[in-house]
Amino acid sequence: MLTSSTEDVPKRKAINLTIREDILKEAKNLKLNASKAAESGILAAIKEIREQAWLKDNKLALIAHNQRIENDGPLLTPEWKT
Repeated sequence: MLTSSTEDVPKRKAINLTIREDILKEAKNLKLNASKAAESGILAAIKEIREQAWLKDNKLALIAHNQRIENDGPLLTPEWKT
């Protein structure tokens, strides 16, 4: 599991990345930590891919649930609705 907690920080590994020169120049001008920015971007991409995979894997269950709600209504009626 990936975390962003500072309590149990995983080891970092040095790697080579190819980044457009204009982006890297702007990052340096802004004193942006390019490694941390790249790490954040990779984590965001991982999250997005996992979300899309979950939606794909659970598509039929979501459709069935929404159809049941449409046909029968919710299992519980909120107090504010009674």
